[in-house]
Amino acid sequence: MKVTRTEECPYCSVSLHCCRMCTFYDPKVYNECRESNADRIVDKEKANFCDYFNLSDGKNAATSKEELLNSADSLFKK
Repeated sequence: MKVTRTEECPYCSVSLHCCRMCTFYDPKVYNECRESNADRIVDKEKANFCDYFNLSDGKNAATSKEELLNSADSLFKK
């Protein structure tokens, strides 16, 4: 599905063409992107001009930042 840079969710008005909505988004890898040729995007929730953007189907939705931090904390606590 082709998504333009300015498209938003009709229910919550969140940008659809952003890193967090892309199939390449992965908070566990460098730059939070599995596409090695993609430019670095700082704000993962804002619309961007990435040519590698591919709308995620939502099945592999990323874990929330809070869940990731809790997991990391549990690894280093004694």
